[in-house]
Amino acid sequence: MDVKIEESWKVQLQTEFEQPYFYELTRFVRNAYRTGTVYPPAKMIFHAFDSCPFRRVKVVIVGQDPYHQPGQAHGLCFSVNEGVELPPSLQNIYKELQSDLGKSCRTTGNLEEWAKQGVLLLNATLTVEANRAGSHQGKGWERFTDAVIQRLSADREHLVFMLWGAYAQRKGEGIDANRHLVLKSPHPSPLSAHRGFFGNRHFSRANAYLMAHGEQPIVW
Repeated sequence: MDVKIEESWKVQLQTEFEQPYFYELTRFVRNAYRTGTVYPPAKMIFHAFDSCPFRRVKVVIVGQDPYHQPGQAHGLCFSVNEGVELPPSLQNIYKELQSDLGKSCRTTGNLEEWAKQGVLLLNATLTVEANRAGSHQGKGWERFTDAVIQRLSADREHLVFMLWGAYAQRKGEGIDANRHLVLKSPHPSPLSAHRGFFGNRHFSRANAYLMAHGEQPIVW
């Protein structure tokens, strides 16, 4: 199957694209876009990959599924388009960033600058029906994004994986912690941020690890 995705990822994931489950997933997603309102826009489904080629990945942040309100989702987990009000979880991410690194809070919710520096902003499910959170879970996306994480864990070294919340931590169970830094904390949601997301210092810890292994730090 010829999937429109950045070339280095196409090479890495070609075996997934040829699997029967991916054909079924593709059929489901195409029909969903044809018959209803689905986010992100179809051309942005693989935006996280297109913005961050395989060999340039330094950090992986794992989300669950895209925002399901108009104008929010654009293919990067936790990120929203320019001019869109910051969602609560992203507000808390910025609060922790400010506390950790002493940086003033960003005013834009668009995290493309992170992606261009090597932060793979990976949702477990890459599409969602409007106003129906989790509506495209269990259709095959999770298997695909598990393969992405497995490929990075096995073929790269000294990456940082940020796993926020129980869902992301389950998804990262197969990561080789001897080859990579795996950072875990509660989710930045207002329901859980005060249980340990605030104060996790993941941003400074990630940069310290990258620099210790000869990589440029991320300008968060």
